[in-house]
Amino acid sequence: MQTNLADFIRDTEAGQEADSILLKCTHCGFCLANCPTYRLLGDELDSPRGRIYQVKQLLEGAEPTRTVQTHLDRCLTCRACETTCPSGVEYGRLADLGRKLVEERVPRTAGERAVRGALRAVLPHRRVFSPLLALGRAFRPLTPPSLRGHIPIRRPAPPWPAAPACPTRRVLMLEGCVQPALVPAINAHTARVLAALDIEIVRPPGAGCCGAIDQHLGHPDKAGARIRHNLDAWREEIEGEADAIVVNATGCGAQLADYAHAVADDTQYAELAHRASELASDPVEILEHYSDRLRPADDAPRRIAFHAPCTLQHALGLGGRVEKLLGDIGFELTPVADAHICCGSAGTYSVLQKDLAERLRADKVTNLERGSPELIATANIGCLTHIDDGTDLPVRHWIELIDVK
Repeated sequence: MQTNLADFIRDTEAGQEADSILLKCTHCGFCLANCPTYRLLGDELDSPRGRIYQVKQLLEGAEPTRTVQTHLDRCLTCRACETTCPSGVEYGRLADLGRKLVEERVPRTAGERAVRGALRAVLPHRRVFSPLLALGRAFRPLTPPSLRGHIPIRRPAPPWPAAPACPTRRVLMLEGCVQPALVPAINAHTARVLAALDIEIVRPPGAGCCGAIDQHLGHPDKAGARIRHNLDAWREEIEGEADAIVVNATGCGAQLADYAHAVADDTQYAELAHRASELASDPVEILEHYSDRLRPADDAPRRIAFHAPCTLQHALGLGGRVEKLLGDIGFELTPVADAHICCGSAGTYSVLQKDLAERLRADKVTNLERGSPELIATANIGCLTHIDDGTDLPVRHWIELIDVK
C-alpha cells in the first residue's frame, strides 16, 4: 500500500510506526470473514480493510468525520484480523491511533460525552466502582432490564490464602479494577491454587487499572499515566525477585503485554515497562507446568464449554492452551463453532454498542450451548459478565473450576 503521510504526523514516532504497518497491508481481504462487525453488517467500512483505509486517509491529511468516527466506534478491537492476516498487519495499533485522532477533532454529542466520561471516571477506580456496584446490587430488582444485566449477583469468595511456608516462586498479581468487585472469587481462587503449588503472591499497594479502558476510548495519554502509576507500584518487585506478573483477566493481560510499546519513548520507564511486559503471564502459562498436580474442583461439573476470549486468542496468542489444560486434568470440553469470533463484550463495547454486542452474544451463546454443557467457562471478566447475562447456564472463570491434588 502506497502512503503519503501529512506533515503533522510524518516525522513522528507514531507516524513512522503507522507508515510501516500500512505498507504491510496488501488489501487481500483475508480479514473480512473473521471480522465480527463485517459478518453482521456486510459493510466494507466496518471491516479491518475498510477501517485501515479510513485511518490511512486521516494520516494523509483528510479531515476526520462523524462517519469515520462511527465506523471506528463499531470496531471491537478483537484483533481476529491480526491472527488471520498473512502479512502481519498490526491492525490494533492503527485502530488506536485512528481513534485518538478522531477523538481529538470530531465533537461528540452531549449524551456520548456523558456516557464515555462516566465509564472513564468510574470503571478504572475501584474505590468508586465498588460502592456503586454494591448500591446497584441493593436496588437490582428495581432497575430496568437493560441495566440489570450489567449488575451481576454477588458470589461469595473463598478466603485469601496464607503465604506458603517455603515458596518456590514469587509472583505479582494484577488484581484489576472491576474484577475484585464483580467476581472477587476469581482473584482469591487464583491465589489459593498458586499458594497450594508453593507460589507466593505479592500484592503491592497502589497498583490500579491497567489502562485499557482509556486506551480503547481514544485517550492513550491517560492510559500512559495509569501504566506509569502501576510500574511505580511494582518497581521494587520487578527489579527484584518477582519472576511473573499474573493476570487472570485476559483483557488486562493484553494491555500489560503492550506496556513496553506504550511507553517506549519514555526513557524513565521504557526499561521497566519492557521487563513488566516480559513478566506478564496468564495463569495457564504457569499452571500448565503443574498439570500433574491439578484436578477438577469437587463442585465443578465435568462437561463444560470454553469461551476463549479474543484477548486470549488474538492478542496474547494463547489459543487452545486453556482448553488443553482443562482436558488434561479431566474435563470434557464440548465443541464450540466459530470459537474465534468475539462474544461482543470487548471492554466498554457492550455498553456503547449495545445492539451489536447483543447480536454477537446471541450467536456466541447459541454456539456455546449447542454441545449441551453443564457450565460455560471463560478467561476474562468482561466476557464472563456479558455471556452470563445471555444464558441460563452458570458462567465461571476457568480457574474457579480447578483445585490442587
